[in-house]
Amino acid sequence: MEKNILTHKLKTRNLLHTDYDEVRKIMDVSYAGMGGSWEKQEYATLMSLFPEGQICIEDRGVVVAAALTLIIDYSSLEHDHSYEDIVSDGRFESHDNEGDYLYGIDLFVHKDYQGMRLGRRLYDARKELCEKLNLKGIIIGGRIPGYSRYHKEMSPGEYIKKVKNREIVDKVLTFQLSNDFHPKRAIRNYIPADKASKSHAVFLVWDNIFFQAKKKHVWGRKSNVRIGIAQWQMRQFLSLEELLQQVEFFVDTVSGYHADLIMFPELFNAPLLSRYNQEDPPQAMRHLADYTDKLIDEMLQMAVSYNINIVAGSLPKNQDHKLYNVSFLCRRDGTYDSQYKLHITPDETEYWGLTGGHELKIFNTDIGKIGILVCYDVEFPELSRMLADKGMKILLVPFWTDTKNGYLRIRRCAQARAIENECYVAISGSVGNLPKVENMDIQYSQSAIFTPSDFAFPHDAIAAETTPNTEMTLIADIDLDLLKELRKHGSVRNLESRRKDLYKIEWLA
Repeated sequence: MEKNILTHKLKTRNLLHTDYDEVRKIMDVSYAGMGGSWEKQEYATLMSLFPEGQICIEDRGVVVAAALTLIIDYSSLEHDHSYEDIVSDGRFESHDNEGDYLYGIDLFVHKDYQGMRLGRRLYDARKELCEKLNLKGIIIGGRIPGYSRYHKEMSPGEYIKKVKNREIVDKVLTFQLSNDFHPKRAIRNYIPADKASKSHAVFLVWDNIFFQAKKKHVWGRKSNVRIGIAQWQMRQFLSLEELLQQVEFFVDTVSGYHADLIMFPELFNAPLLSRYNQEDPPQAMRHLADYTDKLIDEMLQMAVSYNINIVAGSLPKNQDHKLYNVSFLCRRDGTYDSQYKLHITPDETEYWGLTGGHELKIFNTDIGKIGILVCYDVEFPELSRMLADKGMKILLVPFWTDTKNGYLRIRRCAQARAIENECYVAISGSVGNLPKVENMDIQYSQSAIFTPSDFAFPHDAIAAETTPNTEMTLIADIDLDLLKELRKHGSVRNLESRRKDLYKIEWLA
Protein backbone atom coordinates (compact mmCIF):
# COMPACT_ATOMS: atom_id res chain seq x y z
CA MET A 1 0.00 0.00 0.00
CA GLU A 2 1.22 3.52 -0.80
CA LYS A 3 1.79 5.74 2.21
CA ASN A 4 1.60 9.04 0.33
CA ILE A 5 -1.12 10.81 2.31
CA LEU A 6 -2.43 12.51 -0.83
CA THR A 7 -3.61 9.16 -2.15
CA HIS A 8 -5.68 8.28 0.93
CA LYS A 9 -9.41 8.64 1.50
CA LEU A 10 -10.04 7.61 5.10
CA LYS A 11 -13.47 6.89 6.55
CA THR A 12 -14.47 5.77 10.06
CA ARG A 13 -17.42 3.35 10.20
CA ASN A 14 -18.71 0.23 11.91
CA LEU A 15 -17.24 -3.10 10.88
CA LEU A 16 -19.32 -5.49 8.78
CA HIS A 17 -19.38 -9.28 8.66
CA THR A 18 -17.87 -9.03 5.18
CA ASP A 19 -14.78 -7.24 6.54
CA TYR A 20 -13.47 -10.38 8.21
CA ASP A 21 -10.76 -11.28 5.69
CA GLU A 22 -9.21 -7.80 5.85
CA VAL A 23 -9.42 -7.76 9.65
CA ARG A 24 -7.83 -11.19 9.86
CA LYS A 25 -4.81 -10.15 7.80
CA ILE A 26 -4.07 -7.13 10.01
CA MET A 27 -4.59 -9.05 13.27
CA ASP A 28 -2.35 -11.92 12.18
CA VAL A 29 0.50 -9.44 11.78
CA SER A 30 -0.34 -7.27 14.82
CA TYR A 31 -0.72 -10.23 17.19
CA ALA A 32 1.87 -12.60 15.76
CA GLY A 33 3.02 -14.83 18.60
CA MET A 34 -0.10 -14.07 20.66
CA GLY A 35 -2.68 -16.13 18.82
CA GLY A 36 -3.16 -13.94 15.75
CA SER A 37 -6.67 -13.12 14.59
CA TRP A 38 -10.06 -14.24 15.76
CA GLU A 39 -11.59 -17.18 13.90
CA LYS A 40 -14.41 -16.32 11.52
CA GLN A 41 -17.08 -17.76 13.81
CA GLU A 42 -15.67 -15.85 16.79
CA TYR A 43 -15.69 -12.64 14.76
CA ALA A 44 -19.31 -13.37 13.76
CA THR A 45 -20.24 -13.88 17.42
CA LEU A 46 -18.73 -10.53 18.36
CA MET A 47 -20.53 -8.80 15.51
CA SER A 48 -23.87 -10.31 16.47
CA LEU A 49 -23.48 -9.41 20.15
CA PHE A 50 -22.46 -5.79 19.76
CA PRO A 51 -22.16 -4.57 16.15
CA GLU A 52 -22.20 -0.92 17.20
CA GLY A 53 -19.03 -1.40 19.24
CA GLN A 54 -16.88 -2.74 16.39
CA ILE A 55 -15.30 0.24 14.63
CA CYS A 56 -12.88 0.47 11.75
CA ILE A 57 -11.13 2.94 9.48
CA GLU A 58 -11.18 2.17 5.79
CA ASP A 59 -9.02 3.66 3.05
CA ARG A 60 -10.80 3.69 -0.30
CA GLY A 61 -12.98 0.77 0.77
CA VAL A 62 -10.23 -1.34 2.40
CA VAL A 63 -10.09 -1.78 6.19
CA VAL A 64 -6.72 -0.53 7.52
CA ALA A 65 -7.39 -0.23 11.28
CA ALA A 66 -10.01 -1.39 13.75
CA ALA A 67 -11.04 -1.32 17.40
CA LEU A 68 -13.09 -4.11 18.99
CA THR A 69 -15.20 -3.43 22.06
CA LEU A 70 -17.62 -5.01 24.56
CA ILE A 71 -19.93 -3.62 27.23
CA ILE A 72 -19.26 -4.97 30.71
CA ASP A 73 -20.69 -4.68 34.20
CA TYR A 74 -17.88 -3.11 36.23
CA SER A 75 -19.08 -4.69 39.48
CA SER A 76 -18.57 -8.17 38.01
CA LEU A 77 -14.96 -7.48 37.01
CA GLU A 78 -12.39 -9.41 39.02
CA HIS A 79 -9.57 -7.33 40.51
CA ASP A 80 -6.91 -9.35 38.68
CA HIS A 81 -8.93 -10.40 35.66
CA SER A 82 -7.24 -11.68 32.54
CA TYR A 83 -7.88 -11.02 28.87
CA GLU A 84 -9.31 -14.53 28.64
CA ASP A 85 -11.81 -13.69 31.40
CA ILE A 86 -13.16 -10.95 29.13
CA VAL A 87 -13.18 -12.72 25.76
CA SER A 88 -13.91 -16.25 27.07
CA ASP A 89 -12.26 -18.11 24.21
CA GLY A 90 -14.12 -16.16 21.55
CA ARG A 91 -17.54 -16.47 23.20
CA PHE A 92 -17.39 -12.96 24.72
CA GLU A 93 -19.57 -14.04 27.64
CA SER A 94 -18.64 -10.96 29.69
CA HIS A 95 -20.60 -8.76 27.26
CA ASP A 96 -23.59 -7.25 29.04
CA ASN A 97 -25.92 -4.91 27.17
CA GLU A 98 -27.02 -3.51 30.52
CA GLY A 99 -23.44 -2.96 31.70
CA ASP A 100 -21.90 0.40 32.59
CA TYR A 101 -18.46 0.49 30.87
CA LEU A 102 -17.04 -0.11 27.42
CA TYR A 103 -14.14 -2.57 27.46
CA GLY A 104 -11.59 -2.24 24.70
CA ILE A 105 -10.49 -5.75 23.78
CA ASP A 106 -8.42 -5.05 20.65
CA LEU A 107 -7.06 -2.16 18.62
CA PHE A 108 -4.83 -2.71 15.61
CA VAL A 109 -3.49 -0.73 12.66
CA HIS A 110 -2.09 -2.03 9.37
CA LYS A 111 1.71 -1.78 9.43
CA ASP A 112 1.71 0.50 6.38
CA TYR A 113 -0.56 2.99 8.16
CA GLN A 114 1.22 3.26 11.47
CA GLY A 115 2.31 6.81 12.22
CA MET A 116 -0.85 8.30 10.70
CA ARG A 117 -2.60 8.69 14.08
CA LEU A 118 -5.32 6.21 13.19
CA GLY A 119 -5.21 4.85 16.73
CA ARG A 120 -6.22 8.27 18.03
CA ARG A 121 -9.15 8.35 15.61
CA LEU A 122 -10.32 4.99 16.88
CA TYR A 123 -10.00 6.07 20.50
CA ASP A 124 -12.04 9.19 19.70
CA ALA A 125 -14.68 7.00 18.06
CA ARG A 126 -14.82 4.81 21.17
CA LYS A 127 -15.25 7.87 23.36
CA GLU A 128 -18.04 9.14 21.13
CA LEU A 129 -19.77 5.75 21.37
CA CYS A 130 -19.36 5.75 25.16
CA GLU A 131 -21.03 9.14 25.40
CA LYS A 132 -23.78 8.10 22.99
CA LEU A 133 -24.58 5.01 25.07
CA ASN A 134 -24.34 7.02 28.29
CA LEU A 135 -21.78 4.67 29.85
CA LYS A 136 -19.53 5.64 32.72
CA GLY A 137 -16.32 5.23 30.81
CA ILE A 138 -13.92 2.98 28.91
CA ILE A 139 -11.69 0.28 30.40
CA ILE A 140 -8.59 -1.17 28.79
CA GLY A 141 -6.18 -3.86 29.85
CA GLY A 142 -3.27 -2.05 28.25
CA ARG A 143 -0.14 -3.88 27.11
CA ILE A 144 3.26 -2.60 28.24
CA PRO A 145 5.56 -4.03 25.55
CA GLY A 146 8.55 -1.97 26.72
CA TYR A 147 8.55 -3.64 30.12
CA SER A 148 10.59 -6.65 28.94
CA ARG A 149 13.68 -4.40 28.84
CA TYR A 150 13.22 -3.33 32.46
CA HIS A 151 11.61 -6.29 34.23
CA LYS A 152 14.84 -7.24 36.02
CA GLU A 153 15.26 -3.72 37.36
CA MET A 154 11.76 -2.81 38.51
CA SER A 155 8.28 -4.13 39.24
CA PRO A 156 5.41 -3.58 36.79
CA GLY A 157 4.01 -0.92 39.12
CA GLU A 158 7.28 0.97 39.17
CA TYR A 159 7.55 0.75 35.38
CA ILE A 160 4.03 2.12 34.94
CA LYS A 161 4.82 5.00 37.30
CA LYS A 162 7.96 5.91 35.35
CA VAL A 163 6.06 5.85 32.06
CA LYS A 164 3.40 8.07 33.60
CA ASN A 165 6.11 10.49 34.78
CA ARG A 166 7.61 10.44 31.26
CA GLU A 167 10.87 8.99 32.48
CA ILE A 168 10.32 6.03 30.12
CA VAL A 169 8.49 5.88 26.79
CA ASP A 170 6.35 2.80 26.17
CA LYS A 171 4.86 2.86 22.67
CA VAL A 172 1.51 1.52 23.86
CA LEU A 173 1.10 2.88 27.39
CA THR A 174 2.45 6.33 26.50
CA PHE A 175 -0.08 6.50 23.67
CA GLN A 176 -2.94 5.51 25.99
CA LEU A 177 -1.93 8.07 28.58
CA SER A 178 -1.89 10.76 25.90
CA ASN A 179 -5.52 9.83 25.17
CA ASP A 180 -6.59 10.71 28.74
CA PHE A 181 -6.60 7.15 30.10
CA HIS A 182 -5.62 6.91 33.74
CA PRO A 183 -3.67 3.92 35.12
CA LYS A 184 -5.26 2.28 38.17
CA ARG A 185 -3.11 -0.79 38.80
CA ALA A 186 -0.93 -3.43 37.23
CA ILE A 187 -2.53 -6.72 36.21
CA ARG A 188 -0.46 -9.90 36.41
CA ASN A 189 -0.84 -12.75 33.90
CA TYR A 190 -3.16 -10.70 31.70
CA ILE A 191 -2.04 -12.31 28.42
CA PRO A 192 0.43 -15.14 29.15
CA ALA A 193 1.61 -15.17 25.52
CA ASP A 194 2.54 -11.47 25.64
CA LYS A 195 6.29 -11.93 26.12
CA ALA A 196 7.11 -8.27 25.42
CA SER A 197 4.94 -7.23 28.40
CA LYS A 198 6.14 -10.18 30.48
CA SER A 199 2.45 -11.19 30.62
CA HIS A 200 1.56 -7.98 32.48
CA ALA A 201 -0.88 -5.21 31.62
CA VAL A 202 -2.08 -1.98 33.15
CA PHE A 203 -5.69 -1.40 34.13
CA LEU A 204 -6.62 1.88 32.43
CA VAL A 205 -9.83 3.91 32.68
CA TRP A 206 -11.19 6.85 30.69
CA ASP A 207 -14.03 8.61 32.52
CA ASN A 208 -17.04 9.90 30.61
CA ILE A 209 -17.61 13.34 32.16
CA PHE A 210 -20.96 13.56 30.36
CA PHE A 211 -22.33 10.43 32.03
CA GLN A 212 -25.76 10.93 33.55
CA ALA A 213 -26.96 8.47 36.17
CA LYS A 214 -30.07 6.70 34.93
CA LYS A 215 -33.22 6.87 36.97
CA LYS A 216 -34.51 3.41 37.74
CA HIS A 217 -37.54 2.45 35.64
CA VAL A 218 -37.66 5.68 33.62
CA TRP A 219 -36.75 5.60 29.92
CA GLY A 220 -33.82 3.26 30.42
CA ARG A 221 -33.75 -0.52 30.71
CA LYS A 222 -35.78 -1.68 33.68
CA SER A 223 -34.79 -4.23 36.27
CA ASN A 224 -38.33 -5.15 37.28
CA VAL A 225 -40.53 -5.81 34.26
CA ARG A 226 -44.28 -6.29 34.43
CA ILE A 227 -45.66 -8.72 31.85
CA GLY A 228 -49.32 -9.22 30.97
CA ILE A 229 -50.79 -12.18 29.13
CA ALA A 230 -54.20 -12.42 27.50
CA GLN A 231 -55.62 -15.92 27.78
CA TRP A 232 -57.95 -15.36 24.87
CA GLN A 233 -61.44 -16.82 24.49
CA MET A 234 -62.15 -18.01 20.96
CA ARG A 235 -65.69 -16.77 20.19
CA GLN A 236 -67.70 -15.70 17.19
CA PHE A 237 -67.03 -12.13 16.02
CA LEU A 238 -69.28 -10.61 13.41
CA SER A 239 -66.62 -8.18 12.20
CA LEU A 240 -63.01 -7.08 12.55
CA GLU A 241 -64.23 -4.12 14.60
CA GLU A 242 -65.78 -6.47 17.19
CA LEU A 243 -62.52 -8.40 17.45
CA LEU A 244 -60.54 -5.15 17.86
CA GLN A 245 -62.86 -4.11 20.69
CA GLN A 246 -61.93 -7.26 22.58
CA VAL A 247 -58.23 -6.71 21.84
CA GLU A 248 -58.45 -3.15 23.15
CA PHE A 249 -60.26 -4.34 26.26
CA PHE A 250 -57.27 -6.52 27.18
CA VAL A 251 -54.73 -3.82 26.27
CA ASP A 252 -56.61 -1.22 28.31
CA THR A 253 -57.01 -3.56 31.28
CA VAL A 254 -53.41 -4.70 31.44
CA SER A 255 -51.96 -1.23 30.79
CA GLY A 256 -54.06 0.01 33.69
CA TYR A 257 -51.77 -2.05 35.93
CA HIS A 258 -48.73 -0.30 34.40
CA ALA A 259 -47.57 -3.42 32.60
CA ASP A 260 -44.66 -3.07 30.18
CA LEU A 261 -45.83 -5.72 27.72
CA ILE A 262 -48.90 -7.74 26.83
CA MET A 263 -48.92 -10.88 24.68
CA PHE A 264 -51.80 -12.41 22.73
CA PRO A 265 -51.98 -16.06 21.53
CA GLU A 266 -51.17 -17.56 18.16
CA LEU A 267 -53.80 -16.91 15.45
CA PHE A 268 -56.03 -15.04 17.89
CA ASN A 269 -58.02 -13.65 14.95
CA ALA A 270 -59.09 -17.16 13.88
CA PRO A 271 -62.77 -16.52 14.78
CA LEU A 272 -63.02 -14.47 11.59
CA LEU A 273 -62.39 -17.69 9.63
CA SER A 274 -66.03 -18.60 10.15
CA ARG A 275 -66.95 -15.98 7.56
CA TYR A 276 -65.34 -18.03 4.79
CA ASN A 277 -65.90 -21.36 3.05
CA GLN A 278 -64.79 -24.14 5.43
CA GLU A 279 -64.61 -26.61 2.56
CA ASP A 280 -61.52 -24.73 1.33
CA PRO A 281 -59.38 -24.07 4.45
CA PRO A 282 -56.29 -22.82 2.52
CA GLN A 283 -58.36 -20.17 0.76
CA ALA A 284 -60.15 -19.23 3.99
CA MET A 285 -56.78 -18.66 5.71
CA ARG A 286 -55.65 -16.48 2.82
CA HIS A 287 -58.79 -14.39 3.20
CA LEU A 288 -58.00 -14.08 6.92
CA ALA A 289 -54.55 -12.73 5.99
CA ASP A 290 -56.28 -9.77 4.32
CA TYR A 291 -57.06 -8.42 7.81
CA THR A 292 -53.46 -8.55 9.04
CA ASP A 293 -52.25 -5.11 7.92
CA LYS A 294 -55.28 -3.40 9.44
CA LEU A 295 -54.94 -5.35 12.68
CA ILE A 296 -51.28 -4.46 13.08
CA ASP A 297 -51.92 -0.81 12.31
CA GLU A 298 -54.63 -0.66 14.98
CA MET A 299 -52.55 -2.55 17.58
CA LEU A 300 -49.54 -0.35 16.93
CA GLN A 301 -51.70 2.68 17.65
CA MET A 302 -52.88 0.98 20.87
CA ALA A 303 -49.24 0.34 21.88
CA VAL A 304 -48.51 4.05 21.64
CA SER A 305 -51.82 5.24 23.13
CA TYR A 306 -51.73 2.88 26.12
CA ASN A 307 -47.91 3.05 26.56
CA ILE A 308 -47.41 -0.71 26.42
CA ASN A 309 -45.48 -3.05 24.15
CA ILE A 310 -47.78 -5.53 22.41
CA VAL A 311 -46.85 -8.95 21.05
CA ALA A 312 -49.68 -9.46 18.62
CA GLY A 313 -49.73 -13.24 19.00
CA SER A 314 -49.45 -14.40 15.42
CA LEU A 315 -51.36 -13.63 12.26
CA PRO A 316 -51.39 -15.10 8.74
CA LYS A 317 -49.49 -13.07 6.15
CA ASN A 318 -49.51 -13.32 2.35
CA GLN A 319 -46.12 -12.63 0.85
CA ASP A 320 -44.73 -13.49 -2.57
CA HIS A 321 -47.64 -15.91 -3.19
CA LYS A 322 -46.84 -17.80 0.01
CA LEU A 323 -48.72 -17.87 3.30
CA TYR A 324 -46.76 -17.37 6.54
CA ASN A 325 -47.61 -17.43 10.24
CA VAL A 326 -46.10 -14.27 11.71
CA SER A 327 -45.81 -12.76 15.19
CA PHE A 328 -45.68 -8.96 15.33
CA LEU A 329 -44.01 -6.88 18.04
CA CYS A 330 -45.67 -3.47 18.34
CA ARG A 331 -43.44 -1.26 20.49
CA ARG A 332 -44.81 1.61 22.50
CA ASP A 333 -42.39 3.99 20.75
CA GLY A 334 -44.36 3.51 17.51
CA THR A 335 -42.05 1.01 15.81
CA TYR A 336 -42.81 -2.60 14.99
CA ASP A 337 -41.04 -5.76 13.90
CA SER A 338 -41.93 -9.36 13.12
CA GLN A 339 -40.83 -12.94 13.71
CA TYR A 340 -41.97 -15.58 11.23
CA LYS A 341 -42.85 -19.02 12.52
CA LEU A 342 -40.01 -21.24 11.32
CA HIS A 343 -41.33 -24.76 11.91
CA ILE A 344 -44.74 -25.58 10.45
CA THR A 345 -46.73 -28.47 11.92
CA PRO A 346 -48.13 -31.21 9.65
CA ASP A 347 -51.68 -29.92 10.23
CA GLU A 348 -50.75 -26.36 9.27
CA THR A 349 -49.20 -27.65 6.06
CA GLU A 350 -52.09 -29.97 5.23
CA TYR A 351 -55.02 -27.69 6.07
CA TRP A 352 -53.71 -24.21 5.25
CA GLY A 353 -50.57 -24.63 3.17
CA LEU A 354 -48.45 -22.49 5.52
CA THR A 355 -44.75 -21.95 4.81
CA GLY A 356 -41.95 -21.58 7.37
CA GLY A 357 -39.88 -18.40 7.63
CA HIS A 358 -36.11 -18.19 7.23
CA GLU A 359 -34.86 -15.71 9.84
CA LEU A 360 -34.46 -15.78 13.63
CA LYS A 361 -34.52 -12.32 15.21
CA ILE A 362 -33.72 -10.84 18.58
CA PHE A 363 -35.60 -7.66 19.44
CA ASN A 364 -34.31 -4.62 21.32
CA THR A 365 -36.99 -3.12 23.53
CA ASP A 366 -37.15 -0.76 26.48
CA ILE A 367 -37.36 -3.82 28.75
CA GLY A 368 -34.25 -5.45 27.32
CA LYS A 369 -33.63 -8.00 24.59
CA ILE A 370 -36.52 -10.37 23.90
CA GLY A 371 -37.09 -13.29 21.58
CA ILE A 372 -40.34 -14.60 20.08
CA LEU A 373 -40.91 -18.22 19.09
CA VAL A 374 -44.34 -19.11 17.72
CA CYS A 375 -45.81 -22.29 19.25
CA TYR A 376 -44.07 -25.31 17.62
CA ASP A 377 -40.79 -23.37 17.38
CA VAL A 378 -40.28 -23.58 21.14
CA GLU A 379 -39.93 -27.35 20.79
CA PHE A 380 -36.62 -26.85 18.95
CA PRO A 381 -34.00 -25.93 21.59
CA GLU A 382 -31.44 -24.69 19.08
CA LEU A 383 -33.48 -21.55 18.40
CA SER A 384 -33.71 -20.30 21.97
CA ARG A 385 -30.06 -21.14 22.56
CA MET A 386 -29.09 -18.90 19.63
CA LEU A 387 -31.24 -16.13 21.07
CA ALA A 388 -29.67 -16.57 24.50
CA ASP A 389 -26.22 -16.25 22.94
CA LYS A 390 -27.34 -12.89 21.57
CA GLY A 391 -28.41 -11.62 24.99
CA MET A 392 -32.07 -12.60 25.21
CA LYS A 393 -33.53 -12.26 28.71
CA ILE A 394 -37.24 -12.88 27.97
CA LEU A 395 -38.65 -15.44 25.54
CA LEU A 396 -42.27 -14.99 24.47
CA VAL A 397 -44.26 -17.91 23.05
CA PRO A 398 -47.73 -17.31 21.59
CA PHE A 399 -49.30 -20.71 20.95
CA TRP A 400 -52.46 -22.54 19.96
CA THR A 401 -53.18 -26.13 21.00
CA ASP A 402 -56.37 -28.13 20.81
CA THR A 403 -55.74 -30.87 23.41
CA LYS A 404 -53.94 -31.19 26.71
CA ASN A 405 -51.20 -33.41 25.34
CA GLY A 406 -50.45 -30.79 22.67
CA TYR A 407 -50.44 -28.10 25.34
CA LEU A 408 -48.07 -30.09 27.55
CA ARG A 409 -45.54 -30.29 24.74
CA ILE A 410 -45.46 -26.50 24.64
CA ARG A 411 -45.40 -26.12 28.42
CA ARG A 412 -42.69 -28.69 29.12
CA CYS A 413 -40.47 -27.35 26.34
CA ALA A 414 -40.97 -23.75 27.50
CA GLN A 415 -39.94 -24.74 31.02
CA ALA A 416 -36.85 -26.45 29.66
CA ARG A 417 -35.95 -23.35 27.63
CA ALA A 418 -36.13 -21.22 30.79
CA ILE A 419 -33.76 -23.52 32.66
CA GLU A 420 -31.23 -24.24 29.95
CA ASN A 421 -31.00 -20.62 28.76
CA GLU A 422 -31.31 -18.95 32.17
CA CYS A 423 -34.14 -16.68 31.02
CA TYR A 424 -37.83 -16.03 31.59
CA VAL A 425 -40.32 -17.70 29.24
CA ALA A 426 -43.93 -16.56 28.90
CA ILE A 427 -46.55 -18.57 27.00
CA SER A 428 -49.97 -17.36 25.88
CA GLY A 429 -52.73 -19.57 24.48
CA SER A 430 -56.42 -19.51 23.63
CA VAL A 431 -59.38 -21.29 25.19
CA GLY A 432 -62.98 -22.13 24.25
CA ASN A 433 -64.59 -23.50 21.09
CA LEU A 434 -65.03 -22.32 17.53
CA PRO A 435 -67.99 -24.08 15.90
CA LYS A 436 -67.95 -24.15 12.10
CA VAL A 437 -64.22 -23.38 11.83
CA GLU A 438 -62.26 -26.22 10.24
CA ASN A 439 -59.20 -27.38 12.22
CA MET A 440 -59.67 -24.84 15.05
CA ASP A 441 -62.84 -26.09 16.65
CA ILE A 442 -61.48 -26.72 20.20
CA GLN A 443 -58.77 -25.06 22.31
CA TYR A 444 -56.81 -25.94 25.44
CA SER A 445 -54.58 -23.54 27.36
CA GLN A 446 -53.06 -22.64 30.67
CA SER A 447 -50.89 -19.58 30.06
CA ALA A 448 -47.91 -19.04 32.33
CA ILE A 449 -44.59 -17.31 33.00
CA PHE A 450 -41.70 -19.65 33.77
CA THR A 451 -38.42 -18.88 35.49
CA PRO A 452 -35.06 -20.60 35.84
CA SER A 453 -34.89 -23.14 38.64
CA ASP A 454 -32.65 -21.88 41.43
CA PHE A 455 -32.92 -20.39 44.91
CA ALA A 456 -33.62 -16.82 43.77
CA PHE A 457 -36.74 -17.93 41.89
CA PRO A 458 -40.04 -19.60 42.90
CA HIS A 459 -39.54 -23.16 44.15
CA ASP A 460 -41.53 -24.60 41.24
CA ALA A 461 -39.90 -22.26 38.66
CA ILE A 462 -43.31 -20.73 37.84
CA ALA A 463 -43.69 -16.98 38.33
CA ALA A 464 -47.45 -17.13 37.66
CA GLU A 465 -50.03 -19.13 35.72
CA THR A 466 -53.68 -18.85 34.74
CA THR A 467 -56.63 -21.06 35.52
CA PRO A 468 -56.83 -23.68 32.74
CA ASN A 469 -59.38 -23.10 29.98
CA THR A 470 -60.75 -19.83 31.34
CA GLU A 471 -60.56 -16.44 29.65
CA MET A 472 -58.53 -14.15 31.89
CA THR A 473 -55.47 -11.96 32.16
CA LEU A 474 -52.22 -12.86 33.85
CA ILE A 475 -49.99 -10.07 35.19
CA ALA A 476 -46.70 -10.72 36.94
CA ASP A 477 -43.41 -8.99 37.72
CA ILE A 478 -40.06 -10.47 36.76
CA ASP A 479 -36.64 -9.26 37.93
CA LEU A 480 -34.02 -9.18 35.18
CA ASP A 481 -31.21 -8.57 37.66
CA LEU A 482 -31.86 -12.03 39.12
CA LEU A 483 -30.80 -13.48 35.76
CA LYS A 484 -27.50 -11.63 35.97
CA GLU A 485 -26.95 -13.01 39.47
CA LEU A 486 -27.89 -16.52 38.34
CA ARG A 487 -25.48 -16.47 35.41
CA LYS A 488 -22.58 -15.51 37.65
CA HIS A 489 -23.34 -17.25 40.94
CA GLY A 490 -26.08 -19.84 40.33
CA SER A 491 -26.00 -23.37 41.74
CA VAL A 492 -25.45 -24.48 38.14
CA ARG A 493 -24.63 -22.21 35.18
CA ASN A 494 -25.94 -23.80 32.02
CA LEU A 495 -24.72 -21.15 29.62
CA GLU A 496 -21.26 -20.90 31.15
CA SER A 497 -20.75 -24.65 31.52
CA ARG A 498 -21.34 -25.57 27.88
CA ARG A 499 -18.51 -27.56 26.31
CA LYS A 500 -17.94 -25.35 23.31
CA ASP A 501 -14.72 -27.22 22.70
CA LEU A 502 -16.91 -30.21 21.78
CA TYR A 503 -19.99 -28.80 20.06
CA LYS A 504 -21.63 -25.66 18.70
CA ILE A 505 -24.83 -24.47 17.01
CA GLU A 506 -24.50 -22.76 13.66
CA TRP A 507 -27.11 -20.85 11.66
CA LEU A 508 -26.90 -21.86 7.98
CA ALA A 509 -29.51 -19.67 6.30
